[in-house]
Amino acid sequence: MGSDRAPHAEIDGALAAARDLGVGVILVGQPEKVEPELRRCGWRGNGDRGIELVEAAEVIGMNEPVATSVRRKKKSSLRIGTRLVTEGRADGFVSAGNTGAAMATAKMVIGMLPGVDRPALAALVPTKSGKPTLLLDVGANSECKAYHLLQFAIMGDVYSRAVLGRIRPAVGLMSIGEEEAKGNDLTKEAFPLLREMNSLNFVGNVEGRDLFSGAVDVIVTDGFTGNVMLKLSEGLTEAMLSMIKRELTSSAVTKDGAMLAKPAFQNIKKRLDYSEYGGAPLLGVRQIVVIGHGSSNARAIRNAIRSAKEFSENHASERIENEIAETSAAQALAGAASNR
Repeated sequence: MGSDRAPHAEIDGALAAARDLGVGVILVGQPEKVEPELRRCGWRGNGDRGIELVEAAEVIGMNEPVATSVRRKKKSSLRIGTRLVTEGRADGFVSAGNTGAAMATAKMVIGMLPGVDRPALAALVPTKSGKPTLLLDVGANSECKAYHLLQFAIMGDVYSRAVLGRIRPAVGLMSIGEEEAKGNDLTKEAFPLLREMNSLNFVGNVEGRDLFSGAVDVIVTDGFTGNVMLKLSEGLTEAMLSMIKRELTSSAVTKDGAMLAKPAFQNIKKRLDYSEYGGAPLLGVRQIVVIGHGSSNARAIRNAIRSAKEFSENHASERIENEIAETSAAQALAGAASNR
């Protein structure tokens, strides 16, 4: 019920995921709005084509205040959907609705992994190397402490290995210069924590331009900076594609050239399309939650479901929990040794 095109994008994306990925999908929403659209797609009832419908009488809108709406609307699609996960009826939850409400509901209903102080939204950013970079946090935590960035790095490292198949992913800390002394108080405090974590392949500070180079696999930052970077990237991509299209159609000569180069431009557009990645996984909660754009289309919903499937199948939550526990134990031992 959450996206700008709801429930059409969710229905089409769910049907595509069930068909292409071999998963069962539970759609949670208002039956009077969802069921007629499902039946127009040929759906005949629960279980047909891998789709089940569960009623949720209420919806939390994009502009509603998070704290009050999450507490007040106990029959919202967000609340009921996350409860299906805790009850074991679903392995993960996907939403393209109110991001703040989805995060708050996930924390409240599904709960946090032991040892994780704050969850982090992780976004995959396309790069010129052909493999995306994982950027986190991109909006869950506008203000962070150094040990939060350390936990983000651990979670990003696990996700990169478990879901993306990277071997010893390179982890960078977003700053304003490569030197250790560069940056603000947060990055200066986080740098030694990351460097001392032997389980991480920490390569030091990275700069904004490194986001698209593919030089590192994981970039860690606070949610305020990460969200600005993500929105800037999306705006820049849209502007560049628009300018290229305008230039290619400005004269008969460029139109002829554009026809010859059309396959290449289509490939570039596909690589830059956010819907290829579906949404941002919320790392640090007990089971996978993927939060998509409000403007998500059916392809984005389908790929968000794919992301949830891959995360669940690779037991990424359990691996994150184990890594956090090992880190906490190591820090406790180091603290005890230093106090002797």
